Amino acid sequence: MTEAVTTPSPHEPPLPPEKRSGSVGGITPADIRDGAAVALVIGVAGVLLGVLWAWLAPKAQYVSNGEAVFLKNSESEARIGSDGTFFLLSVGFGVLSAVLVFLWRRRGGVPLVVGLVLGSCFAALVGWRMGLWLGPSSDVAAAAVKAGKGVPFDAPLQLLAQGVLLVWPMVAVAVHLGLTALWTPHDEDPADAERGVYPPAHVHGTPAPAPSDPSAPEPPRA
Repeated sequence: MTEAVTTPSPHEPPLPPEKRSGSVGGITPADIRDGAAVALVIGVAGVLLGVLWAWLAPKAQYVSNGEAVFLKNSESEARIGSDGTFFLLSVGFGVLSAVLVFLWRRRGGVPLVVGLVLGSCFAALVGWRMGLWLGPSSDVAAAAVKAGKGVPFDAPLQLLAQGVLLVWPMVAVAVHLGLTALWTPHDEDPADAERGVYPPAHVHGTPAPAPSDPSAPEPPRA
């Protein structure tokens, strides 16, 4: 007993990516690996954000009178400058990470965007905690005793506006989506390729000629 084996016609259009083997909803395992790699690399880059923030951020100074600790200059804008430095660094890292991810994988895709968001959020947290660790000691009382009475010393870094932690992921996603929308070629729809063509590619055979009308006059002979 034999089974009938059907072979696909060469005129049939190829299967769309979402129906191919190993893909779910158009997302392949390779896309998921790319997204995970993006999240990992960007998350590690948060260490560099923390180092630059601890190095570049302006630092307020405290002074002790032997009983309490006060700001040396109550009108200093160093605390606001610390937030501004973190904000500007986050904007720069967001733009840079989005451009690098786009140049690495121009086709874009949901896994890349998800990896970019998760990695950027984690990197911002890592940079914040790393900057606090590398900056002046958070033990103000011990630092005042070490500095001595009337001797100014650096205050620990602080991030007063916690919302700046979202700057990196927001900028990265916005820039990446903009680059993808402007310079990523879109796949051609197979239905558009067959539109306006008769007969369609999936129709086999040639149309039969129209029957001649016996009542029509014959053309004159030369």
